[in-house]
Amino acid sequence: MNADSETGPQPTTRIVFLNLAIFAAGFATFVNMWCTQAILPVLAASFHIAQARTSLTVTAPLIATAAMAPLIGAISDRFGRKKFICGAGLVLVLPTLLAAAAQNFDLFVLCRFIQGLTLPFIFTITIAYIGDETSGPATARLAGTYMSGTIFGGFSGRMITGLVTSEYGWRPAFVVIALLTLVMTVSIALLLPRGRNFRPLYGVRQALSSFPLHLSNPRLLTTYMVGFGVLFSLVAVFTYINFRLAAAPYALGPAALSGIFVVYLGGVVVSPIAARLGNKFGRRVIMSCAAALIMIGLVLTLARPLALIELGLLLISSAIFMQQTLATGFVSTVAQTAKSTAVGLYVMVYYIGGSFGGFVPGSFWHEYGWPGCVAIVGAVQVVMLAVILRFWKQPKKAAAF
Repeated sequence: MNADSETGPQPTTRIVFLNLAIFAAGFATFVNMWCTQAILPVLAASFHIAQARTSLTVTAPLIATAAMAPLIGAISDRFGRKKFICGAGLVLVLPTLLAAAAQNFDLFVLCRFIQGLTLPFIFTITIAYIGDETSGPATARLAGTYMSGTIFGGFSGRMITGLVTSEYGWRPAFVVIALLTLVMTVSIALLLPRGRNFRPLYGVRQALSSFPLHLSNPRLLTTYMVGFGVLFSLVAVFTYINFRLAAAPYALGPAALSGIFVVYLGGVVVSPIAARLGNKFGRRVIMSCAAALIMIGLVLTLARPLALIELGLLLISSAIFMQQTLATGFVSTVAQTAKSTAVGLYVMVYYIGGSFGGFVPGSFWHEYGWPGCVAIVGAVQVVMLAVILRFWKQPKKAAAF
């Protein structure tokens, strides 16, 4: 639908369509990204492999995403936004269906890797689109909408695969994920307004040449560091808390463990709120509050009662999604040019952080147990906050963000 034509939707309707399309883009990406986490034991039994090896189904798309994100940003800065978002959504359906039909584990992991190659075309370019078409408070609000879509998509991917797998098997679960991806893609094609403010660069080489500019921008560079810490913290907490809750005295089974991701839904509520609060009080203030909530949540997870642990996880996940909302919106705001490549670099560092969050706390877990993991996540949050307070200051002559 062309929202820019004279007969097209009025401004209020255009805003509604824009928010729905941005939400759908976030949902389509992360319903695929995390869909195997709830069914790893089932995959191990189906392919007759060790359970530890099934972690490759999680890391494969992360590695592919980190590798592709900067290049995709450069391509988009040359050729446009919407066409790549919709095209990638359609292509993503194919490896998802092929994964459902995979007859051996190596082929299944390859399909997951190919999924990861397509995902940055959706979310990297969507973030750049937000930066192109909005400014000031509107950018932060739309980033909150996008973040809500990613959170709900990540939660839905885990829960849908778990529920469908329990009733019909994991292969039909992947068919359902593919159909959801197709529905979201069609929604984006129909609802996302054509970009008004996109100005193409004249070659991929020119886009790539913007990398030194981004990496010499202190506010942008430190935002990449924040992105690293955000996903490091999230992956570390929700990987190793499973080991604690699977052991005595809780002894939770796989179904119960997958249920802990319900706390992710708190992020759907807090992400738009974080964007509004950031506009009103400043990003540094809200990021400081988020870090404090994470620290409180970490302390609560050290308690013995399961209810307190769950409350702690709710605080941690909600606050981390607040951080991600503000950091994502900040990238498009402070990038001086070639916004897609700026976002691509952010995404690359973000997923590298997630990879580190998966294995770095391992030694702390084996040596000190869950308190060791709490300590490393707490240290990362302290470093992030110090960076934010130092480098996220508003330039005196710049417009308010």
